[in-house]
Parts: sequence; C-alpha cells; structure tokens
Amino acid sequence: MSFGRPDRALRFADPPRIVLADGDGRVPAHLPPHAPGMRIGLFGGTFNPPHDGHLLVSRIAFARLRLDRIWWIVTPGNPLKENSGLPPLDNRMAAARRLADHPRIDITGFEAEIGTRYTFDTVSYLTRRCPGIHFVWLMGADNLRQFHRWQRWQEIAHMVPIAVIDRPGSTLSAANSRAGQFLSRSRFSENEGRLLATAQAPAFMFLHGQRSETSSTDLRRSGAGLEQIVPPAVVCENN
Repeated sequence: MSFGRPDRALRFADPPRIVLADGDGRVPAHLPPHAPGMRIGLFGGTFNPPHDGHLLVSRIAFARLRLDRIWWIVTPGNPLKENSGLPPLDNRMAAARRLADHPRIDITGFEAEIGTRYTFDTVSYLTRRCPGIHFVWLMGADNLRQFHRWQRWQEIAHMVPIAVIDRPGSTLSAANSRAGQFLSRSRFSENEGRLLATAQAPAFMFLHGQRSETSSTDLRRSGAGLEQIVPPAVVCENN
C-alpha cells in the first residue's frame, strides 16, 4: 500500500495500468470478492518479501475482529522509501499467494490498476466503490509510529476504523507517537473487537498478543528471495 508523501521523486517497480477512465477519471478496479454487509480487513504493504508476521497479523485480526475476509493489498511502491530495486508487482503478489494459502485472504494489486500511490486515495476509492462494506485498516505497531507521515493521515482515520497489531519493540513508541496520541481519543478496548468493523470512524484498537520477530528488511538482508517464500507449517486459523 502506498503510504506517505514523498520528499523527492521516487521510481516504482510498476507504472499505473490505466487504459480507460470512467466518470471520476479512474478505471473500475478488479477487486476481490465482496458484498454489502461484509467485514473486510485491508492490509497494505510492498510484501518484499511476505513473511509469517503478515500471517500472524491476519490470524489475530480474523480472531479478534470477526472479519469475513482480509485483502492483502500489494502496492506498486512505498512513497516513503526508495523503490528502484523493488521486484515487479506480479512477482510479489505470487509470493504472497504462496505464503497466505488461505481461503479468506485475498491477494490484490488493484492500486496499480487505478493509479493510486497513497493510502488516502486507495481508501477513498474503496469506500466509494463498495458501499455497504465495513472496511478496517490493519497495520503493525511499527507503522503506527510513522503514520503521521502518511498523506492526509487524519482523514484516513476519519474514513475507516483502524486496528493496530503489536510488534516487537514498538509497543510503547507506537502508543506514544503523534498518531497514537491522536487515535487514543477514539480507542476501543480489546474486548470490543467484534464492534470495531461496524463502528463509525474515527475508531481505533490496539491488539496485543503473539508477536513475530520477522521483518521483510531482515529477510532481504539475509538474501531471502521471493521464490523461496512458502507456506509455514501453521497458517491462519479459519475463525
């Protein structure tokens, strides 16, 4: 998912795939299955590479938030980072599919179809195109620490509920961050997880539990390639 406002022009692995435009200037995207009333988690990132931490976030969100599906939104690039060495979108999506291997996790790269680079634009598109869907934005606590750098981040918080899943080394710094302090005004307790998806934004929840030490950065440093990504022995639960 494309996150923040870039300080300089960055190159992305995949250009937008816009061919024709509808009334609002964008092509209707090929979205995963959805229907009014569904509770869908939105989990964005470059997934370079995907790893068991992504699965853990999904498992916790399914269990605690009573979600029907989770969309892993594989972004063309992150405006807060240099993207010139980012593997092609199709390769990262294929690796994510191999890892997830779950009937209720959908892998999508629709941002490249509609030409969005920022989360605000992506969420705006989804809420407009999918009336009646209860979306929840999912992120790790490490991303909450720099959420205030995302373009129009406060407006994102007013569009969809946000669930933050704890990450090693980020518990206190995330809660005390600028965005963490802002969202704390709309915080739900963890035992109210079933209510978050249908709550009126801004609505925020910080979920504690099992944490993964794995990171995409560490995997890249170790030389792990996308072709090496395979499902772990234990995948996401169905509840």
